[in-house]
Amino acid sequence: MPGNVAHPSWAPSDDLILEGLRTVCLALPGVEERVNHGMPTFGIVGRRAFANLHEHQADGRPTIWFKAAPGVQDELVEQEPDRFFVPPYLGPRGWVGLRLDVDLDWDEVAGVVEEAWRLTATKRLIAEMDG
Repeated sequence: MPGNVAHPSWAPSDDLILEGLRTVCLALPGVEERVNHGMPTFGIVGRRAFANLHEHQADGRPTIWFKAAPGVQDELVEQEPDRFFVPPYLGPRGWVGLRLDVDLDWDEVAGVVEEAWRLTATKRLIAEMDG
């Protein structure tokens, strides 16, 4: 069919990564998991996404793409280019990619996910979190 674009589906060899990310994201107030273009995506109910799980297009490595504040993308990619990258499609909007097969640190993942969540969450949800 004209106009259809093939998108990869999440099919990692290790679903422990998805379970770990699910645990981190769903612990935040108001978060729902949905599938977007075949990928597990986490967002605020009724609002846009703040993080999603991908297999890196070039080599199939697991990655998380997350929303970031202005300037954070450049800073992270510059400091650690082996771990952080500018993802296609969402990179021009400031999103950052993090390779999950290199020095996976769930505390770090939780930190970047929470910051991404705060950029998307309502004031009420942030107050609930900070409560």
